Amino acid sequence: MIEFEYIHHMSLAVRDINRSRVFYSDVLQLKEIERPPFDSVGIWYAIGEQQLHLIQQPQGETLREGNIDSTDGHLAIWVRSYRQTLEWLDQQNVFYEARPHSLAGFAQIYILDPDHNIIELDAPYEE
Repeated sequence: MIEFEYIHHMSLAVRDINRSRVFYSDVLQLKEIERPPFDSVGIWYAIGEQQLHLIQQPQGETLREGNIDSTDGHLAIWVRSYRQTLEWLDQQNVFYEARPHSLAGFAQIYILDPDHNIIELDAPYEE
């Protein structure tokens, strides 16, 4: 039997690493961490104890073109405050789909990164 402990990281394909750095570092304000000197181009971020790995792939089958579709593959990140997250996204002019009373049992916000990777931001319900 495999005894799983936690998710270590998720990787996303991106077309332009510099454009993605602006979004993930400046807009979402994730903390960039050291990445080994692989042959590929990429950036690593810390999200709590887990990591997000962006890998530049200018062409490839894993890159999305469509709009928000919560049934498609996505990265979900738990945030502390639903309201504050919405306020920040508004300040940064990031389009989102808000689901304050989601059937999931918590509030959800869906956004797209510059390459249409879907990011779900989850938070406790707020009144």
